[in-house]
Amino acid sequence: MRKKIIAGNWKMNKTPAEAVELAKTLINKVNTNTVDVVFCVPYIDIIPVCDVLKGSNISVGAQNVYFEESGAYTGEISPLMLKNAGVKYVIVGHSERREYFNETDDIVNKKVKKVLEHNMTPILCCGETLKQREMGITMEHIKMQIKKGFYGLNSNDAEKIIVAYEPIWAIGTGKTATSEQAQEVCAGIRQSLSEIYSNETAQKIRIQYGGSVNGKNAAEILSMNDIDGGLVGGASLKEEFADIVNY
Repeated sequence: MRKKIIAGNWKMNKTPAEAVELAKTLINKVNTNTVDVVFCVPYIDIIPVCDVLKGSNISVGAQNVYFEESGAYTGEISPLMLKNAGVKYVIVGHSERREYFNETDDIVNKKVKKVLEHNMTPILCCGETLKQREMGITMEHIKMQIKKGFYGLNSNDAEKIIVAYEPIWAIGTGKTATSEQAQEVCAGIRQSLSEIYSNETAQKIRIQYGGSVNGKNAAEILSMNDIDGGLVGGASLKEEFADIVNY
């Protein structure tokens, strides 16, 4: 049985001092063995938050990474740096990175491979815009993202990846896909993975839903057969995050 995983994406929020305060507030509320819990924090917050979380079952994740280990890449952070700082998970290909910073599927694939190379877990994001959903091409678009994101990876590596389905039209808008809509797409993602690899491999890969998950809708969404957790945005900055973990 796949273990649930709830990851909070803090995005560009919280100074180091504020991050430490939030981590201290949440640690006793979400420190559990039954669910994997991850705080994906800004780069500058990683080390102080790792210090707060020492001895707990909560992991620290990064929100992005570059696909080279070192070099003349001003402003970028390498997987080697993240690993050394204590990072266990890395969000790759978030819709905001794709939209605002022009990340392509090829770049996302390079990042996934580099994260795996350093024994961290990629959280590979995929999702459709409102226009794509209205055009009826949601699954075609997402299946292409999955094929390109997993390109060149064997089944052993594929099983280490977490997929996060995030309908772009439901991120930060207050809109949420119905549990049935979310389940339909996540089941389609699993089917796509079974076509690339095998049903056995596809059944081992965890798939999160991300799109305005909150304490009120978490139980219904996360009870779906093919939804193995949540990638939580705004609610991860509040004590409400504990309600999602403990639903």
